[in-house]
Amino acid sequence: MSSRALRRLKGKQRGQEALDLGDLGEELGQAAEDEEPLEDVGPPSKNSVNRKAKKNKTQKNLSNIYELICDAEKSSLEDDAEKAEDTDETHDDKDTEHIDDQPQDQNSANSLSGARVKKKKKKKNKKGATAGTQEDVADDDIDALLKTIEDTNGQTLQSEHSGGSDGRSPIYVEHRNLNPETELKRYFGARAVLGDQRPRQRQRQYHRTTWMTVPKEPWPRFSRPGISMSLVQSKEGLHYFTFEHSRDYQQVQFKFMDAVDSMNNNNILTLLLTNPYHIDSLLQLSDVCRIHEDPEMARELIERALYSFECSFHPLFSLTSGTCRLDFLRPENRAFYLALYKHMMFLENRGCPRTALEYCKLILSLDPESDPFCMLLLIDFLALRSREYHSIIRLYQDWEEHRNLSQLPNFAFSVALCHFHLSQEDETKQEEREKHRQSADRLLQHALIMFPGLLTPLLDLCTVQPDAAVAAHAFFGPKSQIGQSPALAELTSLYVGRTHLLWREGGVLLWLEECVKEVLLRVDAKDPLVEDGLNKRKQRYQSAPRAIHRHVLLSEIKEATSFLPLDVTTQPGMGFDPLPPLDSVTSYTRPERPQVGATDTSTLSLFFRSLLPSFNLQGGPRPEEEQEVAQAGRELYPEVNRLMVAMRDVLANIQFQEPPRDDHPDRDEEEWN
Repeated sequence: MSSRALRRLKGKQRGQEALDLGDLGEELGQAAEDEEPLEDVGPPSKNSVNRKAKKNKTQKNLSNIYELICDAEKSSLEDDAEKAEDTDETHDDKDTEHIDDQPQDQNSANSLSGARVKKKKKKKNKKGATAGTQEDVADDDIDALLKTIEDTNGQTLQSEHSGGSDGRSPIYVEHRNLNPETELKRYFGARAVLGDQRPRQRQRQYHRTTWMTVPKEPWPRFSRPGISMSLVQSKEGLHYFTFEHSRDYQQVQFKFMDAVDSMNNNNILTLLLTNPYHIDSLLQLSDVCRIHEDPEMARELIERALYSFECSFHPLFSLTSGTCRLDFLRPENRAFYLALYKHMMFLENRGCPRTALEYCKLILSLDPESDPFCMLLLIDFLALRSREYHSIIRLYQDWEEHRNLSQLPNFAFSVALCHFHLSQEDETKQEEREKHRQSADRLLQHALIMFPGLLTPLLDLCTVQPDAAVAAHAFFGPKSQIGQSPALAELTSLYVGRTHLLWREGGVLLWLEECVKEVLLRVDAKDPLVEDGLNKRKQRYQSAPRAIHRHVLLSEIKEATSFLPLDVTTQPGMGFDPLPPLDSVTSYTRPERPQVGATDTSTLSLFFRSLLPSFNLQGGPRPEEEQEVAQAGRELYPEVNRLMVAMRDVLANIQFQEPPRDDHPDRDEEEWN
């Protein structure tokens, strides 16, 4: 039986029995005995009296032996220092008051202080030795841990200022750049960004530490919503993960689908009150808040969805390794893609393009082969806005060989614009500036030759009137826009609608004008690149993939949405899953709901069926009723057409009679007068 149980049996409460201090009590007793001779040396000072009172008070209030040990160690060190000061004071007193007794008292004080210094040195040596061994072991453990991380992720840890960024992937993601406060601190300073948050962080509720979002105090307490992540397979150094829904979460998902079918947002809000971290409900209500001009609430809902996702990450899943993949064909993973994209767009609108660029690279790294959200159509714009010119140039150089990025209008023009901005920087050397300017001229001329239909819409949005020679030339005229395919028109209008503000600067427009004139000279000289560009435009850009249509829908750029095909615009879209892939992989299916009432609830069909004597609103139509409705519809359509023709004739023959003109307008006034 333990000592605690024995004390309880005896009826003693904790802290009331005498403490068995052991060796510690002996040391304290020796220290008390050593202090007695010091009292006879001279009159006690005020500091020594206060110190003894504090010491007695702490000994009376202590009830935990471990607290006593800690306090004894601290007090012994403090007492040694204070006693050393007291001995110096006593030496001064002895010099003035007790000159005759100085040798004896000084020898006794020196002997006591020497013994304590020896004990103190021994304790320090022991503590230093143990601390040294612990630090060595800790260093070995850290080195081993870092080695295992490097082996598993295949990435070397490099500092930002080491200049070794060439060894990283062009879509390398850094944790610190995922936080918008890092960028805001760079713009406004840490005091302006964190001034109001520092005192609140001490009193806020406990939340799990995450990289993508920072939990807020008004958020409901997080509990496992039923989402988890599992490792599907690992091959060729890549790890394939997927999100999974529990059975309870599947039931909530079915209720959400019923709420969407009801076309009532209040039903979704009611579901979110009981399940505050349901992903699709958060995504759908975020769109509703954005439409109703409440961007703050819309952004907060997206952040809550990302927080729920990040709390369910697999231990091996990493945002920065570049080796983790998510299959876009699964609906559970598509919600994570959409949440990242919406969060990225909110950051860009908030004025944090550098953080938005980091999220763009993160989305691209999750599936760089298929690129389901076409981040390659957006990454150049974010790089230009954040002035990360070298990163987009490096991406173009590394991926041009196997991705053929020069055939995308956005890369063809944006890379040239990056070289031009680098040529205008005063910090670079003169030789490098000249090289960048030459590259900028060459790339922009090639882009204008390859995509001549982009120039006129770009100048229109920049409110710039083109030169007479340019407007009259057939190469940049209306024929260049009419002759391009719908897929190419969709890409060019997307780029123009998104980046036209970046081309409005005075220096950029002058450079563009010079390159346009040079291109006209090359066209008149029948440069072979002109014919090559025409052949490429005819052979390629026949039809845009579904991923580009999805990107255009999410971008909401009206210049580009007008070029979407009918099979995309007529398809009903869901805000929580826009334009899903045709070969989607479903892990669970929604159970069929029992149909109550009429199967066809259109107004016209209900009107025709109500004319029948056997009409029943609660029951479904019988086959003979459907035939009668169809026959009635066929007979009614000609009558409706005749009625419409007669109404058109009546409206066309209506003549309004002008009011009679009065030759004497002042006659009434004269009569009244």
